[in-house]
Amino acid sequence: MVRQKQPTDYHQEYNFDPLQLSQAIMFAAMKTQNALQTLEPAEASPSLINVEDMTETFQTALEKLSAQPDKIISASQEYFKGTFQLWQNSLGVLSGQKETMDEVIEGNSSDSRFKDEMWYKNPFFGYARQSYLLWDRWIKDIATNIEDLDPKTSLKIQFYTRQFTDSLSPSNFPWSNPKAVLKTIDSKGMNLIQGINNLLRDFEYGKGQIKIKMVDHDAFRLGENIAATPGKVIFQNELIQLIQYTPTTSTVFQIPILLIPPCINKFYIYDLRPDNSFVKWLLERGHSVFMVSWINPDQRLSEKTFEDYVFEGVGSAINTILDLTGAKKINAVGFCIGGNILGSYAAYMAEEKNDPLATTTYLATLFDFKNPGDLGVFIDEKQISQLEKRISQKGYLEGQILAQTFNLLRANDLIWWFVINNYFLGQEPTAFDLLYWNSDSTNLPSKMFLYYLREMFLNNNFIRPNGLKLKDKFLDLRKIKTPTFLFNTKDDHIAPWACGYAATKVLQGPIKFVLGGSGHIAGVFNPPTVNKYGYWTYDTLVDKAEEWFSSATQNQGSWWPEWAGWVEQYAGNKIKAFTVGSPKYPALEDAPGSYVQIGQYQQKA
Repeated sequence: MVRQKQPTDYHQEYNFDPLQLSQAIMFAAMKTQNALQTLEPAEASPSLINVEDMTETFQTALEKLSAQPDKIISASQEYFKGTFQLWQNSLGVLSGQKETMDEVIEGNSSDSRFKDEMWYKNPFFGYARQSYLLWDRWIKDIATNIEDLDPKTSLKIQFYTRQFTDSLSPSNFPWSNPKAVLKTIDSKGMNLIQGINNLLRDFEYGKGQIKIKMVDHDAFRLGENIAATPGKVIFQNELIQLIQYTPTTSTVFQIPILLIPPCINKFYIYDLRPDNSFVKWLLERGHSVFMVSWINPDQRLSEKTFEDYVFEGVGSAINTILDLTGAKKINAVGFCIGGNILGSYAAYMAEEKNDPLATTTYLATLFDFKNPGDLGVFIDEKQISQLEKRISQKGYLEGQILAQTFNLLRANDLIWWFVINNYFLGQEPTAFDLLYWNSDSTNLPSKMFLYYLREMFLNNNFIRPNGLKLKDKFLDLRKIKTPTFLFNTKDDHIAPWACGYAATKVLQGPIKFVLGGSGHIAGVFNPPTVNKYGYWTYDTLVDKAEEWFSSATQNQGSWWPEWAGWVEQYAGNKIKAFTVGSPKYPALEDAPGSYVQIGQYQQKA
């Protein structure tokens, strides 16, 4: 690994002389070029973006636009009008007639790119910001008003256009970002040298692609300060390890809780730092807690299917818990795709006499995939077929590809912010547990992943009666009468909350729906100690999600106590705490187990 020089090294070596500074930058660039020549050729795209599909989409849009010149003319008139007014304001400031520039266009107050006061006080940066916003509005006005486009193509155009315009923001260039300019002046260019070295490191780590470092990897150690709740692995098969956590109370609720994480990331989203660990919080309330830890599959597991994840994964975990504890039922919690796996198992067991589910809880889970937001950009038969060819040889989809795709959905926050911080400011990312987990992605077997894309995203068969078939049975969510808690978040860019609310129209048991603030991860794993974001409740389940929200009551703080009060109605009486493991299920190793370590990125950095 290339040694990263600290800024103090460059202070001593180059003494801030401009000529030597340029030589240092050239030297760092040469090192980058030499390093890249030793790397293996990289794959075409580090995300699910299909360049051929993107090109065809824009060609279709341009063909439609050629027959609609009025759309371009109308948008251009507004653009040139605003640009002329901005130019006049700039001349007024430069000539001394005005102290500050007037606002020709109002930006989004929540846009983190332009929070720095220099974007408003300095004429140069103010002009760059406003001229960009005018251009951004012009492009998007055209892209969103093309007639005769089918909804899917329209969605793609808007998504690809946003990626394009976001990439050209003046905040994304070192000469037009006030923080970068001031940092360069203050450090006499040392930030740019450190930034080049950071870029070199990320090229090397990404094996020819820029894999941006988003978090301080060295700040966390699994089993020490993250995923550190004591417990034992008491069962494992090819797909999962099952962790039983050590009770922290002498008595526990009779019915255990099984936590099912998404299989596209590691399980410890449920068990972050001790002060925001969902697992630790449950233990302190007197629950017996078990955890599914998914394997990080390679080519050996390429034949594993979605059905295997349901039965060999969740089914095996449930059977083990019941056998170990003697309990007749469990309370199961599934997050994201973990919720889809749980829901499939619940639908399969719905009419079985030995249905082991006392309750089910679905966190940020899609039920209706008809309008899944921007993720729909990547899902159609042509793109899936091309993806199938792309991953067939390896037998699995690399977790990095899926992670980068999710990052594109919030590119300004999850890509460009780090470009500025790491490469322009020459800084290291901070220690943030959610980003640490988010960067620790997991591969998916090709058969399982392609089935999920086709049957759920493309064909919307999860919510459709008898749409899916597992083993010998067609699944029908309408047959589920288990008490169910549905939790989605208002600003979720991966699982739009209305797609989760749709479950209230098909599930037949007692249902409670709660909407949290914030997004897909932070809104879910929001401990009471933080007292952030809030949540909405309304017990009447009306037909449309928007109508439910208009009648809902906003509550302060975390939704966790709201859920705990609900689930503990179904948790049984308090009994003596279960011992960890048994002669039949001896402890195989300490939590967090070995499966979570497979492919752990911190060990490769």
